[in-house]
Formats: sequence, structure tokens, C-alpha cells
Amino acid sequence: MVDNFQGHSAYPVDALCVSEMNLRPGGKQCHLHNGWFICDGQRVTQPMIFPPDHPKFPDAPKGIKQVLEERGLWQAGMHLECAKHVLGLQPDFTEQKSLVQEVIEAAGHMCIFLPKFHCELNFIEFFWGAVKKYLRNHCDYTFATLKDNLPKALASVDVKTIRRWEHRMIRWMDAYREGKGTKEAQLRVKGFSSRKYSSHRRVPETVARLFDA
Repeated sequence: MVDNFQGHSAYPVDALCVSEMNLRPGGKQCHLHNGWFICDGQRVTQPMIFPPDHPKFPDAPKGIKQVLEERGLWQAGMHLECAKHVLGLQPDFTEQKSLVQEVIEAAGHMCIFLPKFHCELNFIEFFWGAVKKYLRNHCDYTFATLKDNLPKALASVDVKTIRRWEHRMIRWMDAYREGKGTKEAQLRVKGFSSRKYSSHRRVPETVARLFDA
């Protein structure tokens, strides 16, 4: 499970991303991996790079115009922003995954992105809070010690504790599924605690352990 930190949405260097393409061939633009499109009901693989024996642009990126022309989508007089919009809406571009997602799935796991702007559904924050607490308690203010302690800090959080945080998140989800608003859902979840905290980042680990006790 991955939170929506901005860095987690970064794409691979060869990703199908129109912002990394020029309108015309060559120049300073990324070498993207092959794309695809549907023609007469058949999926057609489309290289984004000209072949080595191309007379004018050997091994050069095709650019947006050439890619759209090969797909039959280029219109005379089309401007760059319009062309970017058209190509960016094609299935192979919209299905492009982030680098984090590709790495996780390549290892045989499922990658689940937590909802944006809903910290109550993001129990990873509790995990990082516990890790940071361990690092603070074992800190001598040197980078060498930080590097040595980080694996220990990650391993210090018990799996049972993580599952309790997950169960608390499920309580929020259940409340939302019942149609409750944020305040009503918060009151239900807070019923498991006698103390109130203004920030999800400030909930002590000792209290979080009690949510499912």
C-alpha cells in the first residue's frame, strides 16, 4: 500500500508521457518504449523510435505529430497543446503506470494507492510515526548512525500493531460506506479512544495499539 506522496507518481524514463515529447522528430526528447493502438479491431504495436536505417532520423524519437499520423489521428493545423491532449487520451498513454507501481508489480505484488486527502484512511502515517520515534530515541545526530538504525527502526514495528492500524482504517471505511459524513464517522471511530488528538500525526503508538485491544 502506497500513499500519494508526489514522488510516488514519478514515471520511468521511457514512460509513455506526452510531456516528454516534442511535436516533431529528433531533438532533445526522451526515448519512449513502444506504444500500441487499435486498428480494425486488432492491437497494433507502435515503436516510438524511428528504425536505425531511417534516411533522415535514424534511432530518433518520432515526436507527437508522427505518432498521431501513424494512428490516423493527426489533423492539419493542429497545435502542440491540442496534439498533446489527443495523444495523452489514447489508451496506451492513459494506462502508463508510475515507476513505483511497475517495480512493485514486477516483484509479484499488488500495488494499492491510498486515497488523496484522506489521512484517516492512511495508516502508513502511524507506521512512519513509530519509525521516526525509534530513530529519535536512538539518535546521536550522525548520518552514519541514522543509516545503521533505519533498518532496525523499520523492523521495530510489530506486524500485529500494523494490523491494528489497518483495522482502525477499516472502521473509517465502514462508516463511510454507511453514508456517514466525516464528523459522524469520526465520532464512531473516536468511540474506541477516550482521548482526542487534533492531528493524525500526533497519535502516540501506545494509544494506537489500543484501538483494537
